[in-house]
Amino acid sequence: MSDLSSLRVADADREQLIDELREHALAGRLTSEELEERIGGAYSASTRGDLDALRADLPVSSGSVKLALVKRKGQLRRRLAQEVGGSIGVSALSVGIWLAVGAHTPFWPGWVIGVTLLPVIRDAWRLFGPASDLDVVDARLQARHERHLSRGRHGRHRYRGLPRP
Repeated sequence: MSDLSSLRVADADREQLIDELREHALAGRLTSEELEERIGGAYSASTRGDLDALRADLPVSSGSVKLALVKRKGQLRRRLAQEVGGSIGVSALSVGIWLAVGAHTPFWPGWVIGVTLLPVIRDAWRLFGPASDLDVVDARLQARHERHLSRGRHGRHRYRGLPRP
């Protein structure tokens, strides 16, 4: 479905719009009559397009910006947690192999741990640190994901003897 305006809305979407409308009324952008009219329209809205029409002539509210930021940060946090899990798994496997062969050599899994966890730690600092930069974290996570996918595709072709695309 490419047209998002025809999607049905939930009560939470209506309540979010009503909160935005109240914020605009407090800022003086809406009169009390306009606020009541738009709140009535929000309660009777059934699609995303109906809700968007009620906020079409208003600037983006700070509440909706904060909500979008919280959602995006949560998505990045989940993606980063997945990468941490993979890094810890590879690191644990390396330590297990080192222990299985007798642990007589220097601790070489330290290199594996450093190489796999360093990018994740850097991105975690960018995400949770004092100067949070969500765009950089998103770009780095996406680049690593695409590299992983491309390696997987090439690996499948190589082992099956098929030519690379």
